[in-house]
Amino acid sequence: QVQLVESGGGLVQDGGSLRLSCAASGRTSRSYAVGWFRQAPGKEREFVAAMSRSGSTYYAESVKGRFSLSRDNAENTVYLQMNSLKPEDTAVYYCAVRETLYRSSYSTDPIAYGFWGQGTQVTVSS
Repeated sequence: QVQLVESGGGLVQDGGSLRLSCAASGRTSRSYAVGWFRQAPGKEREFVAAMSRSGSTYYAESVKGRFSLSRDNAENTVYLQMNSLKPEDTAVYYCAVRETLYRSSYSTDPIAYGFWGQGTQVTVSS
């Protein structure tokens, strides 16, 4: 089992920045790829960004160039830096991990992920 805790959400103005953290505990010695998703009220959960085991990153078109992923292996933490935030980025943001044998594997499908955090609210005011 892996436990994930997101933090760093909050209220920010249009054009502002936030950095979300996803801290993992438990069986972190396993091999995991990481994904970030978001869900706005009345909408389905959507893919935001992913990082493979090798560290390669992938982004949804809607956030490409504004969001970036990084990780601190020593702290078992992944960060989602969000710049130039827009009101349409308002949502609950979730991190998730999927165990995989393949270093380059990633997924944009939430079904592929086995462990999820509780989510953190991001609100961007206009």
